[in-house]
Amino acid sequence: MRAALLARASAVVLTAGFGVALLLRFWQIDTLGFNSDETVYAGQGASIANDGALTPYFPIFRAHPLLFQTLLSLGYRAGGGDLFARLLASAFGLGTIALVFLIGRTLYGKRTGVLAALFLALMPYDVLVSRQVLLDGPATFFATLTLFLVARFCLTRHPSWLRAAGAAMGLTVLSKETNILTVGALYAFFALSPEIGARARTLGASVGVMFGVVAAYPLAIRLGGHSQAGQQYLAYQLFRRPNHQWTFYPASVPPAIGWGVVGAAAAGLWLLRSQNSWRETLLLSWIVVPALFFQLYPVKGFQYLLPTAPAFALLAARTLVRWQPRRVAWLPPLIALVVAGWLGAATWQRIQPSHSGVFIAGTGGLPHGRELGRWIARSVPDGAEILTIGPSAANIVEFYGHRRAYGLSVGPNPLKRNPAYDPIPNPDLAIRSNVVQYLVWDAYTAARTPFFAGKLLRYARRYHGSAVHTESVPVRTRGGGTVLRPLFVVYSVRR
Repeated sequence: MRAALLARASAVVLTAGFGVALLLRFWQIDTLGFNSDETVYAGQGASIANDGALTPYFPIFRAHPLLFQTLLSLGYRAGGGDLFARLLASAFGLGTIALVFLIGRTLYGKRTGVLAALFLALMPYDVLVSRQVLLDGPATFFATLTLFLVARFCLTRHPSWLRAAGAAMGLTVLSKETNILTVGALYAFFALSPEIGARARTLGASVGVMFGVVAAYPLAIRLGGHSQAGQQYLAYQLFRRPNHQWTFYPASVPPAIGWGVVGAAAAGLWLLRSQNSWRETLLLSWIVVPALFFQLYPVKGFQYLLPTAPAFALLAARTLVRWQPRRVAWLPPLIALVVAGWLGAATWQRIQPSHSGVFIAGTGGLPHGRELGRWIARSVPDGAEILTIGPSAANIVEFYGHRRAYGLSVGPNPLKRNPAYDPIPNPDLAIRSNVVQYLVWDAYTAARTPFFAGKLLRYARRYHGSAVHTESVPVRTRGGGTVLRPLFVVYSVRR
C-alpha cells in the first residue's frame, strides 16, 4: 500500500513538473522582438523562402550551415512570422527532453530517465536558449540524438546503431558547425573505453556516414557559387578577437545549468565511484571536450555549451536515484525536489519579458527592437540608408525596418570583421554626400562600445541631427520617482 501511494505521489509530482516545464517554454514567447542573432537566422530562412522584403538584407550563405534555416523557410512560405520561428525552436527543445529520458532509461533505468528529463525541462540554460531562434537548440537536439544512438551501440554492439549515430552527427554539424567537437568527445570516449570493443571498420563507416551527410552544405555552397564567401567566414572565425574574459563560462554557465544539478552530478562521481563504468566516461567526455575547447578558444558565447546540459542532467539524476544513504533514505528524493523547485523558480524569473533595457546577448529578445524597426518601416522613406553604432542594431533595423543599415564599428579589415557586414570606410563623407540620412543610437551597443557610441553622437551634432523618434522605458529613481530611459534614438541628419 505504501509503495503504491509513493508511486502515485511521484507520478503526480512529475506530471505537475512537466506541466510547469511546458509553461516555461511557451510563456509569452513572442512578447519581445528578435535579438540580433535571431534576425540573422530568421532572415536567412526568409531569404530561402524568397521573401522579397528580407532577401535584399539577409544573404542565404553566411557563417553557418542551413539545416534549421531551411526548416524556418517553410514557415515563411506559409506566412508565419516571429511566433512560428520561436515555436519551431522550442519544439526542438521539447524533443531534447524526450531524448534525455530515453538515454537515462537506456543507461540507468526509467526513474533516472524521468528525473533527468525533468531537470532539463526546468533548467534555465536549456529553456532560455531553446525559446530563441538560435542554432544551438536544434544542434543540441541532434547532438543528444547522437548520444542516445551511441549508448544503444554500446549496449548492443550492433554496428547499425553507430552508423545511425554518424548520420545524427552529420545533422548536428549541419545545424551548427562548431558541434563537430562532439566527434572529439566520442573519440575520447572510445579511446578511454576499450571494453566497448568498437572496431576500426565500424568507426570508420560511422565517420563516413557523417561526412556524407555534412557534404550537403559545402556542395550547396559550391553549386550556389559562394565558395569564396565560405573561405572568408572561415578566416573571420579563426582570427576573431576575444569577446569575453576567460572567466565567462565558469561565471555564467554553471548558474544557468543550476548549481544543484552541477553539484549532484559531481558528487555522484565520488559517492558512486564503485559503480562507475563506460556510461560515466561517455557522459564526462561529452562535457569535458567541448567545455575545454571553448574555454581555450578566444570567442565565447553563452549558448555554445548547451549540448553539455543533457549530460549534466543525466549525471545528476543518476546520483539522486542510485545514491541510497543509510538511515536517511529520504534525503535523495528531498534533494531532487529542492533542485527541481529551484530550477523552475530560477527559470520563471529569467523568462519574464524585460522592458528595462537590461540585455545580455544570447539570453532573450531585444526590448523595443521590433517597435523601432516597425517605426522605421512606416516613417523612413524607401531607399534611405541608416548608420548604427554596430551591426547588432543594424540587423534589427534591416529585419524589421527593411532599410539598409551599416554598423559604424564594422572595420575594413576582412580578417577582423564578419564578411556579412559591409564596412563604411568614411562615415563623414557618407553623411555629407547624403548616402546616409539617419543615425540610430542604441543603449545596448553603447554600453559595450562607448567609443563608437560617442563617435556616432558627434556625427549627429556635427550634421545638425534632430531626434525624430525615441524608444524609451520607464525606470524608477532612488527617490521613488520615474524617468524615461532611452533605448533607441533615431536622428535625422543633413549636410
